[in-house]
Amino acid sequence: MNRRTATRRATRLVAVLGLVAAVSGHALAHGGSLRGTSESLSVPLWLFLLTGGGAVSASFLLASFVTDRALVRGVHEWRRLARASADGIVLAARAAGVIALVGIVVGGVLGPADARQNLAIIVVWVGWWAGYTTSVYLVGNTWTVLNPWRTIADFVRRFLPSRGLDYPERLGAWPSVVGLLALVWVEVVSPLADDAELLVGMILLYSVVTLAGALAFGPDRWFSTVDPVARVFRYYGRVAPIRRTDSGFEFRLPGARLTETKLVTGRDEVAFVVALLWVTTYDGFVATPLWADIARAASGVGLPLRLVYVGALLGGYALFLGVYRAAVRLARRTADTYLTPDEIARRFAPSLLPIAAGYHLAHYLGYFLELSPTLLGVLASPLDPPQAVVLILPSWFGGLNMAFVLLGHLLAVWVAHATAYDVFPGRLQAVRSQYPLVAVMILYTMTSMWIVSQPSLVPPST
Repeated sequence: MNRRTATRRATRLVAVLGLVAAVSGHALAHGGSLRGTSESLSVPLWLFLLTGGGAVSASFLLASFVTDRALVRGVHEWRRLARASADGIVLAARAAGVIALVGIVVGGVLGPADARQNLAIIVVWVGWWAGYTTSVYLVGNTWTVLNPWRTIADFVRRFLPSRGLDYPERLGAWPSVVGLLALVWVEVVSPLADDAELLVGMILLYSVVTLAGALAFGPDRWFSTVDPVARVFRYYGRVAPIRRTDSGFEFRLPGARLTETKLVTGRDEVAFVVALLWVTTYDGFVATPLWADIARAASGVGLPLRLVYVGALLGGYALFLGVYRAAVRLARRTADTYLTPDEIARRFAPSLLPIAAGYHLAHYLGYFLELSPTLLGVLASPLDPPQAVVLILPSWFGGLNMAFVLLGHLLAVWVAHATAYDVFPGRLQAVRSQYPLVAVMILYTMTSMWIVSQPSLVPPST
């Protein structure tokens, strides 16, 4: 296939994305939130989606025509250092992580059965997955010191022989990919969000597996390669502006660290980045009316809902990964380069992380703010908490959710642009390499905005 043919295919892909949105019909877009409490916006859905895709396209054109290699390098190399010792903070944070883990287990068992008053449920879903995760990509990754399983494993290893088992290199990061997909599937198909005893049981099971693996293969190897939670926070932390160094704290512009050469090193880590993007999308998709219709139809023909959920999880992941790999192969042709598809996939995969972060922020910030009074009440009195209090967000907050999705995609376009300049020597070659990748980002943008625009429902029970 010659360069002209590849470029025509990339152009057709963008046109197809626009056509899909155009034929989707006239509907009201909703300023969505996790709890589905938002107001409707009188905007045709096709126009709403095309506007999002158009914003991503415009940002790509702007970055391509107004920037040069020196400007991009200057932006990504800019940094500020704050020299300070954090040893005391690190020790206190490690202790706090272990205390929090013990408190969650005890509070989950001894606390009220009501999900809105149980410490384990509120802290895990509101405080940790919604609130804390947001801090990781907006501020910096503190999980390296807060991780209670890492602290326990490090402590226990002091009393064990120094040499453990050799981790099978052929496995790479694939166990973390499987682990992430499995964790999200269990979260979706089981009543973990409402059943404190089940949640505590899952935490204990995860603790046994994690500590056994860390003690067998060594904490460094386990938490850098296998553990899906640690990998999620490590990747999200690369989006953030602050990083702790040996001499203090380093501040860089958000996303600047995503162009580092060794951030993603192989197919397994590319697969994890795409999995992180997909599971965030999947978690929102199963709460849409469309999924409720699909689940209802599947039940009508006798299909087990658990099978339907796992089929959607694996099928959607295969689709996301396949679309990205196809874009990479096409980018190789449009760029006319001798770099292998694996090398291009590896270098551009980190540009997908701002998309995942932006969608997570849109999906969970409203949820966190709504239940933050309940979180404070439960923390103040874990065993006898007050009645749950829900903060009512203003109707315009749904517009912020859309903005978060768009900002994540715009940052992704910029990171891909900077990566292209770093990978390819020629300016036009760098720009041409981004045609298929930007087309995929437009697809991801429109998918995310469609999900956020839908009224949020409780996923059909399995």
